[in-house]
Amino acid sequence: MFKKGFGKKGLVGVDIGSSSVKAVELQGKPGNLQLVSLGYENLQMDSIVDGQIMELNDVSNVITNIFREHQIKTDRIAAGVSGHSVIVKNIVVPQMSADELEESIEWHAEEHIPFDISDVSMDYQVTGSSPDALQVLMAACKRDKIANVKQAIQLAGKQPAVIDVDTFALQNCYEVNYQPMPGQVVALLNIGASTMNINILSGNRSVFTRDVSVGGSQYTALLQKELNLTFEQAEAVKRGMPTPDGKEVEGLEPMLETVSDMLALEISKTMDFYRATAEDGDGAVHKILISGGGSKLAGFPEYLSTRFEIPVEVFDPFRQIKVDPRRFDPDYMREVVPEMAVAVGLALRGVDAQ
Repeated sequence: MFKKGFGKKGLVGVDIGSSSVKAVELQGKPGNLQLVSLGYENLQMDSIVDGQIMELNDVSNVITNIFREHQIKTDRIAAGVSGHSVIVKNIVVPQMSADELEESIEWHAEEHIPFDISDVSMDYQVTGSSPDALQVLMAACKRDKIANVKQAIQLAGKQPAVIDVDTFALQNCYEVNYQPMPGQVVALLNIGASTMNINILSGNRSVFTRDVSVGGSQYTALLQKELNLTFEQAEAVKRGMPTPDGKEVEGLEPMLETVSDMLALEISKTMDFYRATAEDGDGAVHKILISGGGSKLAGFPEYLSTRFEIPVEVFDPFRQIKVDPRRFDPDYMREVVPEMAVAVGLALRGVDAQ
């Protein structure tokens, strides 16, 4: 379940989000990576509710369609999990050997995990060491959540080879594309339809992660209600298109800002939590990178930059990955790229990490 220790070669990263499925296949190694396959398909409404796959057949059919349509031959999949069923914590334990840590990690983890330890799958990684303590990054996910994701993949006739955590996949994608500097603190936000993943990194070390149950679908729901639109019409208006009768919507900006304020409040809370636990006592975030469908909202990066008084950029998951414009239409890529960060991070589990 961890970003280090990459999988064997031949994996497709499949990001099963609450409104769509994204698939990415890469080849090469960091510094010389190429995009081999890319697929994107929307899910039916309510196929996934609160992170739980309710309509297994719909999700597995969409995975099958993507693989068939894009002629993806690899059947080994790396998928991700996020939400309330996933716990990620940085913990400090006394200095001990690797074997002692392996034996005692469950005992150390129990006080940090709000579920029965026997109900979770757990992984951990030592991120720092001092003469009397070890810093350990620990991740746990409820077994039934993992089983739910695996089942959808198996129904599509594919093999769930790796189950990662979305926030770590996002971090993987960031490290390969942005080569972070030690001590530079960056907040990675992946704003999906119903969940926002937040990972605050110092250099390439994850120092604080949080999944929040807010996302782009809140904007859509508000527009549907206020303007009496269908879901599809509201989605279009959200992206800056006119209404079905061709009129510009008056008062759209303040309407959307009520949701932006809600997202910003959760980002602000997360930064406060991080500051309260920052080891260096400073806790300043130097930059925000945003990805996911919610990042495509017109003016949203500028809104966040003004609100937090720090630079905000849209995350480019293909910044250091070669994309052949003859195979992948540049206009289409511009449209889907912001939503591909987690899928790219998952796909990186299948390439040579050396």
